[in-house]
Amino acid sequence: MQWEEVCDHPSLKNLPFKIELNEHGEIIMNAVKVIHSLYQGEIEFLLRSLMKTGKTLPECAIKTERGTKVADVAWASADRVKLIRHETECSVAPEICVEVHSLSNTNDEMEEKRMLYFASGALEVWLCKDGNMSFYDRDGKIEKSLLVHEFPSQIEIET
Repeated sequence: MQWEEVCDHPSLKNLPFKIELNEHGEIIMNAVKVIHSLYQGEIEFLLRSLMKTGKTLPECAIKTERGTKVADVAWASADRVKLIRHETECSVAPEICVEVHSLSNTNDEMEEKRMLYFASGALEVWLCKDGNMSFYDRDGKIEKSLLVHEFPSQIEIET
């Protein structure tokens, strides 16, 4: 399948799964737990609060060399938003792509996504595992985000 077909397919609407496509056009579905959504929401809120320009994109579909991947959260500059705003899937990745690690994710899978996002144009890829943030640029792991200096290295979910 192509991503537009997935988006338009009536039986794939309102599923409680994150849907992606692999390089063969096969659908990959991952169920997420509430804690995943809590981290995702908090990361988006922090990004939106700290970045005065650009836009946050939850569940952002990105065309990669190995199918369509969906970043849990992304941030794109105003210029990049103008480029991707009317696309079904981003032809170029937002500058920041964030993945929240789920129990179903392997470290190899997260590494592959990181590389795919960079190959598609991301400047930074962030990983969140149990609230601990890891930041990467094209050269590898960095101590803090170079684009959002104030972003915390630990996400707290208060109750």
